[in-house]
Amino acid sequence: MKKVLFVCVENSCRSQMAEAFGKIHGKEIVECYSAGSRASGKVNEKAIKSMQAIGYDLNTHVSKSLNEVPNEKYDFAITMGCGDECPFVIAEQRVDWGIPDPKHMDEAEFAQVRDMIEQKVLALVNELS
Repeated sequence: MKKVLFVCVENSCRSQMAEAFGKIHGKEIVECYSAGSRASGKVNEKAIKSMQAIGYDLNTHVSKSLNEVPNEKYDFAITMGCGDECPFVIAEQRVDWGIPDPKHMDEAEFAQVRDMIEQKVLALVNELS
């Protein structure tokens, strides 16, 4: 199992959805975590609604800071395009996906970002399998 940490600032939208897609598509291949450099403490309602639309309950997730995830070496630390460098995360590879922040987008645009995240997670899972 490869350990993957998805990181964005608030850990409320993009990194939460990436973690969810990792659990959906890579449960036999990756052990997924998500965290934020300045975690909001709350998963974004739009993210919850967007994931419910595809049958995933994001209500089970909790917004976490980087110091709340296991302090161990990750195979991948993947940032979502928010400028976070995660200096305290030890990782074999660091990747930035450059995903736009959907926080203020309408439902259709938010769904496009959600689908973009899913495609990137699927590509990662396929690469690792």
